[in-house]
Amino acid sequence: MSKEKFAVVAVLAAIMMGVLDGTVMNVALPTLSKEFGVTPSDIIWVVNAYQLVVTMMLLGFAAIGDVFGYKRVFLCGVSIFVTASAMCAMSSSFEMMVVSRVLQGIGGACTMSINTALLRIIIPPNRLGRVMAANAVIVAVTAASGPALGGAILSVGHWSWIFLMNIPLGLAALVLGWKLLPHNPPQKSKRKLDGQSVVMNAVFFGLLIYTIEGIAHDGISTLLILQAVIAVIVGVLYIRRQLQIPMPILPVDLFRIPIFSLSIGCSISCFTAQMMALVSLPFFMQHSLGMSAAQTGLLLTPWPLATTLTAPLAGRLIERVHPGILGAIGMGVFATGLCLLIMLGGGTEPLDLAWRMAVCGVGIGLFQTPNNVTITTSAPIQRSGGASGMLGTARVLGQTLGTAIVAVLFHLMGNRGGGEQVCLWVALSLAIMAGLLSTLRIKEHSPIQRS
Repeated sequence: MSKEKFAVVAVLAAIMMGVLDGTVMNVALPTLSKEFGVTPSDIIWVVNAYQLVVTMMLLGFAAIGDVFGYKRVFLCGVSIFVTASAMCAMSSSFEMMVVSRVLQGIGGACTMSINTALLRIIIPPNRLGRVMAANAVIVAVTAASGPALGGAILSVGHWSWIFLMNIPLGLAALVLGWKLLPHNPPQKSKRKLDGQSVVMNAVFFGLLIYTIEGIAHDGISTLLILQAVIAVIVGVLYIRRQLQIPMPILPVDLFRIPIFSLSIGCSISCFTAQMMALVSLPFFMQHSLGMSAAQTGLLLTPWPLATTLTAPLAGRLIERVHPGILGAIGMGVFATGLCLLIMLGGGTEPLDLAWRMAVCGVGIGLFQTPNNVTITTSAPIQRSGGASGMLGTARVLGQTLGTAIVAVLFHLMGNRGGGEQVCLWVALSLAIMAGLLSTLRIKEHSPIQRS
């Protein structure tokens, strides 16, 4: 295997570590609640602390990577993540676990913010689509297998092994990355890090996500209104500052590139629709279709499996077909799958549900890889960190919005039922919106073809 491939393996190992940690963690929450003697609502902070820190720091670490080097940020991130994983495994109290998860979030934000930027400088443009497809496959397979792996670990061993299994992956990524990852391409002018923007970015996105989650789960309160007002004020000041500096942390300069801004819009719409569907479908399957929890878990599997099989094809097609066309087709297929699921009723056979799930997965697979490649390559090479950070931020924002909208709709529907079907209809509308946005990209030159 060539040095180039080993360098890619280092990046993909770090991605796998981060995705696996998130999906396995959910399975362990009841066990940790009992272990530390806290309520289920409190133990959720073990997940929320990680997600909140990642959201707050993604763009900041992307900017740090542009200035000080993606390799340095990657190695620091993996080192922090491995150390924090060991701390999580050794946690003897709820407070220690939350602090360890915050540190994990810092390490995760480091690696997530610059992973696609690293792939871009490792791989030639004409083969980047295939590597991004491999990235999508690893994310899909890891996300799908995480709950089963977590359940298997808890059935035969102590919960600490859920965190300890990160260590060999992290050490492999650290050794390979230190030896083989390249440094940033040379820049024409030296860029300075704007510390004030880093702080404002963290405060704005932290307050934004925390307020959205709070309104979704607890309704409107005086404290949440105050948080929202502060978030708006900080956000306005933050954006004004970004417009005044030459290389901003929030990549407003990149949003002037039409295909970049359209692709980010597509990404947010797609991830919001996908998260809404994945959160509401278990309720739909059990309440409306009368399926058991075991059947629900099994019949959700065709979705990530179909994405896994489709993503490599999309990675090759982007070398010949415009990403706007692929994205529109992908979102059209996804919308069709959601429509077919909504029309199901009681007495549905498992096979009828499974193939509809697979249709949704095929649509996501056709859309995701071309869209990610377009976001990454439409930015100038020296702004790869900003593009990579915005790619991660769009995903997190979409997932957070999707979860929050489901919570709000369920709350509004109350005991009347049918909330899951309303959620699926909204997800269908967002998928159509993403497809329409993708068609607007067709008139723009494909960055892959231009490269």
